[in-house]
Amino acid sequence: MSALGDTAWTDSEGFRGTMNAEEDAKWLQWVTHQFKTIAGEDGEINLQDFKKALKVKESFFAERFFILFDSDGSGTITLQELQKALTLLIHGSPMDKLKFLFQVYDVDGSGSIDPDELRTVLQSCLYESAISLPQEKLDQLTLALFESADKDCSGTITFEELRDELQRFPEVMENLTISAAHWLTPPAPQRHRRQPRPLTSAYWHNHRSHALCLAVFVGLHVLLFALAAHAYRALGASIMVAKGCGQCLNFDCSFIAVLMLRRCLTWLRATWLAQVLPLDRNIQFHQLMGYVVVGLSLVHTVAHVVNFALRAQSEASPFRFWEFLLTTRPGIGWVHGSASPTGVALLLLLLLMFACSSSCVRRSGHFEVFYWTHLSYLPMWLLLILHGPNFWKWLLVPGTLFFLEKTISLAASRMAALHIVEVNLLPSKVTHLLIKRPPLFHYRPGDYLYLNIPSIARYEWHPFTISSAPEQKDTIWLHIRSEGQWTNRLFESFKKSDPVLCGPKRLSRSLEMKRSQKKPRDLQRQPIDFGASAQGAVASNKEVIVELTSYRPRGAPWQGHEGLVNTGTKDRTQAQREATAQDPALVCEMPSENHQFCNIKCYIDGPYGTPTRRIFASEHAVLIGAGIGITPFASILQSILYRHQKRKHVCPNCQHSWMDSAQDEDMKLHKVDFIWINRDQQSFEWFVSLLTKLEMDQAEEPQEGRFLELHMYMTSALSKNDIKALGLQMALDLLAKKEKKDSITGLQARTQPGRPDWNKVFQKVAAEKKGKVQVFFCGSPALAKILKGHCEQFSFKFFQENF
Repeated sequence: MSALGDTAWTDSEGFRGTMNAEEDAKWLQWVTHQFKTIAGEDGEINLQDFKKALKVKESFFAERFFILFDSDGSGTITLQELQKALTLLIHGSPMDKLKFLFQVYDVDGSGSIDPDELRTVLQSCLYESAISLPQEKLDQLTLALFESADKDCSGTITFEELRDELQRFPEVMENLTISAAHWLTPPAPQRHRRQPRPLTSAYWHNHRSHALCLAVFVGLHVLLFALAAHAYRALGASIMVAKGCGQCLNFDCSFIAVLMLRRCLTWLRATWLAQVLPLDRNIQFHQLMGYVVVGLSLVHTVAHVVNFALRAQSEASPFRFWEFLLTTRPGIGWVHGSASPTGVALLLLLLLMFACSSSCVRRSGHFEVFYWTHLSYLPMWLLLILHGPNFWKWLLVPGTLFFLEKTISLAASRMAALHIVEVNLLPSKVTHLLIKRPPLFHYRPGDYLYLNIPSIARYEWHPFTISSAPEQKDTIWLHIRSEGQWTNRLFESFKKSDPVLCGPKRLSRSLEMKRSQKKPRDLQRQPIDFGASAQGAVASNKEVIVELTSYRPRGAPWQGHEGLVNTGTKDRTQAQREATAQDPALVCEMPSENHQFCNIKCYIDGPYGTPTRRIFASEHAVLIGAGIGITPFASILQSILYRHQKRKHVCPNCQHSWMDSAQDEDMKLHKVDFIWINRDQQSFEWFVSLLTKLEMDQAEEPQEGRFLELHMYMTSALSKNDIKALGLQMALDLLAKKEKKDSITGLQARTQPGRPDWNKVFQKVAAEKKGKVQVFFCGSPALAKILKGHCEQFSFKFFQENF
């Protein structure tokens, strides 16, 4: 550890914040420009202008910065004062920044920091990072940092003591700045990430199946076009082009439906073909074929129009151009000369379907337009059979498969109506549905289904990932984020009023509903969250605790038999926790307005497979979920927990536990890294209980037997490099080491502020050498592109679930 005079703390050569003369001149020019945009007519900035420009959430830091910038104490900041202060903050030495940090924390200017001053600073840090903790937890954070820094136990922190405390984080001091002062920092030049070259081994590693299928697709079109054009070479170029395109359209218009056979694709995922075919990209290939169909149709039409125009100009032709194009008189076609009018109808239907399939229509609250126009494939197939003499031959096999799957899906989904038995409204407008599971509904972790709720929209079916494990026998969990028209209507319908417990006979129906939801007496309720939630460690703006509970028969291993999420505001005491541990059947009721029992009719279609089915066949799996993108991994993690506990045995006499050496045949996992990225603190409450249970089970294993590692990131929290968050992050680190748990989530894994450094994350994964690495991601497409680039750099296999 370096002392103050060492290079780590002095203005050393090559210091990364140093600017050359040219850069310094540009920076001064930029600051002058920005100063003039916010300064008044007098050429000075007052406190209100400074707060507005700095865009801080808490006025404490704005006022502290303003006082320190205002060196002459005039109540305003001049351009010279601003340049001097920012020169220190942007490319000053670590010692200069340390002195400024001490002055910010020394609120009363006494030359030392007392506990109350430190608490005031940390409270503002919490607000700036959008973190809400109970007052008791804030006191604990303050004391943890203060006692660590106050080496001489004098009751105050001096500059030297703060310096010594920060010597643990030299890399932080080198980069210390005020992130909110971006308005005075010159914009960095855009550096686009270099896209992997298509011929590199890394690109080929992740795209070989896509490239091979695309090559086969192009080659098949070239072959079909050439054969058809060659057969009609005697009739002229326009006929050759029209027939060539027509033959390609015979294949495309029949095969395009195969790409949406979800049951067939789910079956294929369980075969060796999943390693060869890009089954995860079926929707993208479907869209590509749609573009190809539109393009070939336009060329096909133009070629026929040219041919009709040439024939109409011929003196030997008894028909005019419009008769060739719109009537059956010329006798073109194999069914009463209907080729021309059916061709026009086909083109109009195709263009209508194409226009209504655009993302601007689907994502702008007009899903019905997309849905109903897409059903025009049925009249299109009928018109194609009338239009082309050979199309029915191409459609025979794909059409049979398509209608067979549709019949099975319709029969399975409408065979018997299911019911939503419980609803929970979670933070960030997430609706948690518990649906009574039908007896023959078998699925695998990560699968999804289509949901129809007639009371919300009679004809709309929407896909959602199943967030419960297959081992939960009684209910199916769905976590639905309110982002579109249908999902918002779903959330608001439960938020406004209880759909069941209102109207006539309200109390009678309430009593009947609660009795129907009671579990058999031989079932006990065992909290799986008492490591975090039970201790009130998960805090939110309303200090709400989210409790995840499960049910299991007495004496049986935990199976996630049925789940229930309750919210409440009452914290359990240590005595209650001990009582619960001794008798798991003893549970406190925690009613909430956000939790409702109900009996709403719904229909489901599925289950259907996703790329996450490959997780259990991986050796080292990296699961990355962003926000609600955790839902497929929630199912997977619960299933891992169940399989893990199924292998675990406990001696009833001595309580000695051991694990079966034999694993499941389809589970090859050696290591799982789970990375969850959330925007705010409340979002962690969705599944923190499950993660707590996983950590508790891992803690019982020897270090070498632990295969699951959790990584939590909160993007709204400011990083340690920011003056407004440095003290808070240091305090959180110290308290986490002391209490062996994170203050934000209650997990043992520390919640990291900001976004992950993916290069460092993947370097660590590669260095562990736990086997072939496969990365599974569910989240935004923008983040998917970034992750895909990193995976290609490290030669990791990348799988993305459509989000």
